[in-house]
Amino acid sequence: MSGGVDSSVAAALLQKQGYEVIGLTMQLWPRATMADGEPSCCGIGAIEDAKRVAAKLGIPHYVINCRALFEQKVIRDFCRNYKNGQTPNPCIRCNQLVKFEYLLRQARKLGATYLATGHYAKIKYDRKKSIYSLLKAKDPKKDQSYFLYTLTQDQLKYILFPLGGHNKTEVRAIAQKSGLPTAHRLESQEICFIPDNNYHQFLEERIGNDIKKGSITDPTGSILGQHQGLPFYTIGQRKGLGIAAAYPLYVKKISKKKNILVVAPEREIYQKKLVANKIILTTLKKLTKPIKVKAKIRSAHKAAACTVATLGKNKAKVEFSAGQWAITPGQAIVFYEGNKVLGGGTILKAVDSSRQRRAGIVRRAGS
Repeated sequence: MSGGVDSSVAAALLQKQGYEVIGLTMQLWPRATMADGEPSCCGIGAIEDAKRVAAKLGIPHYVINCRALFEQKVIRDFCRNYKNGQTPNPCIRCNQLVKFEYLLRQARKLGATYLATGHYAKIKYDRKKSIYSLLKAKDPKKDQSYFLYTLTQDQLKYILFPLGGHNKTEVRAIAQKSGLPTAHRLESQEICFIPDNNYHQFLEERIGNDIKKGSITDPTGSILGQHQGLPFYTIGQRKGLGIAAAYPLYVKKISKKKNILVVAPEREIYQKKLVANKIILTTLKKLTKPIKVKAKIRSAHKAAACTVATLGKNKAKVEFSAGQWAITPGQAIVFYEGNKVLGGGTILKAVDSSRQRRAGIVRRAGS
């Protein structure tokens, strides 16, 4: 129970279905509020909200201190990736190593059969194949299956997502009808440990000594300006480059080795090929031959047709049917078959497809 409306309604729905419910809140970060003044999902205010909901439902409530684990597994990894010129997704790592590994283990120690959360996704069990599938939620705007691709079969059997069949409007209505204290709580689009959504300040405080200024160049190596430190930029970025040109320029490549930021015209930011590592197969047992699927290269990206082939050692190469905007190292790529999550991995690098660029480019809209 994060202290938000989603996890509150998840608890209420399970209670109505006859489950014996226990509330668990992870204390991850000491920050009390978000930029909009709402309680942070990791702070003291959120814990108090969760306690109030538990009291309303008449269920036990426990707070589990996960600060050290969160610092080690999520925040340090976040900083390390930015320092290395990548753009990580800390929510995926938190789900993988904190919520659905550590917290699930703690729930089981308390005697719980399942761990339920307020994520918008579905789980379906195929009795014939004896396999659990992770599916997209009913509400496409709220679907969070992208952030959950790391879930294993051993974890899926002990997880419940009560909100998977509801949209956000329905969830708000259930919260109000149930008289839950969090019914009107606003949602945050921020990363919970970034105060005021200020990445620059957070990274300065954490890895400032490792941030060095360097050159901004075009793809031929011509120097166009100076960057303020590679961690402050991401692939596809246009604003804040501080360079003048006759046409818009976007970040195409971040070279940690040379401390160089490479910029290029919009057409060169579309790529068709990438290499991913840390591949996790959610429903497939093995990736023995190339498969045609759809894949998302970021949470807001519209899944696009591609072919995935193994490179061995948990690596895969992916080729899209059309160029995709701003393939970004460090971000997750998640594979879908219809509404089913097949697996995913971490984007290691984009493979320059300038020769194939004219073969098909998708519009940037929806990326």
